[in-house]
Amino acid sequence: MFSRVLIANRGEIALRAMRTLRRMKICSIAVYAHSDGDARHARAADEAVALGGARPAESYLRIDKLIDACRRSGAEAVFPGYGFLAESALFAEACAAAGVVFIGPTPNQIREFSRKHRARELAAAAGIPLTPGSPLLNGWTEALDWAQRLGYPVMLKSTVGGGGMGLARCGNPGELRAAFERIPRLGEEIFGDRGVFLEGHLDDARHIEVQIFGDGEGRVAALGERDCSIQRRHQKIVEQSPAPRLNENLRAQLLDAAVRLGQSIRYRSAGTIEFLCEPSGSGFHFLEANARLQVEHTVTEMVTGLDLCVSPRANRFTGKR
Repeated sequence: MFSRVLIANRGEIALRAMRTLRRMKICSIAVYAHSDGDARHARAADEAVALGGARPAESYLRIDKLIDACRRSGAEAVFPGYGFLAESALFAEACAAAGVVFIGPTPNQIREFSRKHRARELAAAAGIPLTPGSPLLNGWTEALDWAQRLGYPVMLKSTVGGGGMGLARCGNPGELRAAFERIPRLGEEIFGDRGVFLEGHLDDARHIEVQIFGDGEGRVAALGERDCSIQRRHQKIVEQSPAPRLNENLRAQLLDAAVRLGQSIRYRSAGTIEFLCEPSGSGFHFLEANARLQVEHTVTEMVTGLDLCVSPRANRFTGKR
């Protein structure tokens, strides 16, 4: 059990983590940028370490500053929350090199799940249904060929990123050309990766995500599902759990698929496996995986009564092989 945990984040998720740490009688250590010196998370923690800088790129995204904050504060572990460096394999590796526990997935698991085209490969290997799709595309001509093979509409997706960014529905070659000129550039500017691929698009599909928790030894539990179909510009607006009007057979298949995918890489920590369900309710397709806690985790906590923050030791873990 840790006695001192540094929270490499700010805002609601930092405060949420502090609540759990306080209940576990663990010292919470906040970090803050110069512009956040009077922020609530900096004042609410047991201790706080200044990172300097005004912008995230000068503070919360600086791995070297965060590792130095661990050293200065005596932190034994780091909780990344969501956003910022939560899905940075480099940050997880830097923590390990400094002798600090990264409270999250392993660096390799982050890499496997954070690349959407790679996550599709893992899902296929685990026997999970996929929408038809392409490998990473090498250029516009290949994109056009694959779109004709898949049939319009198609989704052009950046292989990295989230938050509804880096994807576009394309109903014809003209829309695909415009998206192909934009999405790779956006991926490189925001996420540092120009890689894109195509997926067949399902109109009117339901978007269902399954919350999983793994112990890193092959045991993975599915903690129910959340329906996040109500969206605007690919941004989730409403989350419902349990998912309404979902037949029990399909629900069981979704939970089982999520567990199998987590088991296939011996997943550690909280994560989310997302699916598209056909409007008829007759089938589903893997969409993507998130190797981190999500903003929406609180919905699952309200339904299950489990605490998903900081450490599985906060709960009695009941996985299955």
